[in-house]
Amino acid sequence: MATATPSFVHLHVHTEYSVKDSIVRINNLAAKTAELGMPAVAMTDHGNLYGAVEFYQEMKKVGVKPIIGCEIYLAPTELTQKKDFPGRKRSTRLTLLAKNNTGWKNLTKLISLGHLEGEYLGEPRVDRDALRKFSDGIICLSGCSDSPIHEWLEIGDLNKARNEVKELKEIYGAEDFYIELVDHELERQAKSLPLLRGFASEFEL
Repeated sequence: MATATPSFVHLHVHTEYSVKDSIVRINNLAAKTAELGMPAVAMTDHGNLYGAVEFYQEMKKVGVKPIIGCEIYLAPTELTQKKDFPGRKRSTRLTLLAKNNTGWKNLTKLISLGHLEGEYLGEPRVDRDALRKFSDGIICLSGCSDSPIHEWLEIGDLNKARNEVKELKEIYGAEDFYIELVDHELERQAKSLPLLRGFASEFEL
């Protein structure tokens, strides 16, 4: 049986509940993580927690710790501003993980808020005020190539990218905010990785 490094855990995983983005079945994910000897795995579907119960149950069956999370959609401004802003993305993304029961409750509140009040053109968005209100018990990863930090890196505005890092660190605290490094050998990622590592060092993350 193949084994993985005991400390390695996938923290950004999409399942079949990320429609049009993933074909990973939760039962297959559970079987594979157990086969590889991974101690835990996270579920971070796009804007929803539909698979949370199934994910939890399947991971428990195979002795893998389930980490429930979500890749949320973040509005560029206030939640009530349901319109496009010239020069801004319609939304960016952050990876949020519940680290305890309080975090789980706050994560469900964020996702519910996004669907009930923040939905815009199919995206259940939340805003920064909501992040602050429901931050307790949540670990924040800075996001993939569609993150709020990348929005500014892609146009070369390092000051605004740096401000995003600073704000997220203030919201979640140094212990619960991490710079997320994603490398799929894409050109846009190759350009951003050194800058992200620099931010991690600068902000002691």
